[in-house]
Amino acid sequence: MPYQNAELQKQIHQWIRLHREEGTSFLQNMVRIPTTQGNEKEAQVLIADKLREMRLDVDVWEPDGETLEAHPYFCSPRNRFTGSPNVVGVLKGSGGGRSILLNGHMDVVPEGNPEQWDDDPFSGKVVDGKLFGRGATDMKGGIASLLLAVGAVQGTGIKLKGDLIIQSVIEEESGGVGTLAAIVKGYQADAALIPEPTNLRIFPKQQGSMWFRIEVKGRSAHGGTRYEGVSAIEKSIAVMQHIQELEKKRNARISDPLYAHNPIPIPINIGVIQGGNWPSSVPDTVKLEGRMGVAPDEKLEEAKEEMVRWLVGLKEKDLWFEEHPPVVEWFGARWVPGNVDPGHELMRVLMQQYREVRQEEPTIEASPWGTDGGLLTQLGETPCIVFGPGITQVAHYPNEHIVMEDVFEAAEMIALTVIHWCGCDGMEA
Repeated sequence: MPYQNAELQKQIHQWIRLHREEGTSFLQNMVRIPTTQGNEKEAQVLIADKLREMRLDVDVWEPDGETLEAHPYFCSPRNRFTGSPNVVGVLKGSGGGRSILLNGHMDVVPEGNPEQWDDDPFSGKVVDGKLFGRGATDMKGGIASLLLAVGAVQGTGIKLKGDLIIQSVIEEESGGVGTLAAIVKGYQADAALIPEPTNLRIFPKQQGSMWFRIEVKGRSAHGGTRYEGVSAIEKSIAVMQHIQELEKKRNARISDPLYAHNPIPIPINIGVIQGGNWPSSVPDTVKLEGRMGVAPDEKLEEAKEEMVRWLVGLKEKDLWFEEHPPVVEWFGARWVPGNVDPGHELMRVLMQQYREVRQEEPTIEASPWGTDGGLLTQLGETPCIVFGPGITQVAHYPNEHIVMEDVFEAAEMIALTVIHWCGCDGMEA
């Protein structure tokens, strides 16, 4: 490289500093558009226009649900994506360098009860250096960092050798159809980075997860003679306790030091209980719905099989379950686990740029939740690292917000990482 890293960092830092107001305004514009599922188009047009303004080759398309539905990795509550386009921009390199894929999702979860917010959930208001609104942290702030990073690379005259691909996809919050559609369309790179809200921690590994439903059976009777029946509610308590034992067993196997500070690396959470239909009747059916965490080095099918085998063991504790076994089904959302060697070259490059910018050691951990990184790593054969400016603790919460200084610092680190990963020919006059 014909110049020192200190020179690079100085120029990237100055460019981002000069464009802070522009970056903040663009993030506000994104946050003010409520991009819940099915409502992503307006914001995606905003992204596409921005990428064209940056002179990238832009591809905008609505995923073909009927074709994708047959794919083994397809997961979505819908199969029509009219009004929900993907956006991909490509900055072609001069050749001879490694390619990188920068992926972010435009969809957000619903805002919930507006009364729990101090302001409009989509206000985009900036207070004391924090920008508020649904999606600010998860993960429009990360997308803003990507756009600033690419802008800084271009604005300082850097000519990359490797190709740069930037993606704004739909449907991450319900299982990753947007990223799946981009993979199926052929978008691939030597490595990828997703700026999900990690508090600027670096995640080479990501937990996967699946939603499950268990039907627990009882026998109905009049409440006045409840001893003639079998309460499905009481039996469901036994099922939940049994599942808690499975959670302990599975987590006892986790020895990865990247999970050292996580009290439950791969939780099994029961999120829905429904049962009974009359106060004076013994309930004969209870439905449990939950989320099963999957270890980064584990396959989804392996986790499913372990859950099924474990539930069979209930009959050893209670003979009722021998003739009335709980029935488990897998439904709804799922996220593929991701596992990249912490010694991967992109990790080395990103960690070094982190040190240069922040003058401290980065925190390396495993993600406590799923991302599209698993799809990119496993299906797309594009090893993916998760690193972003958002605040893990406020994702999906009322008063969601992001610290703007983190957005700018992440942009600086990502820009430098892109340059060192892809290589560059030099500087323009």
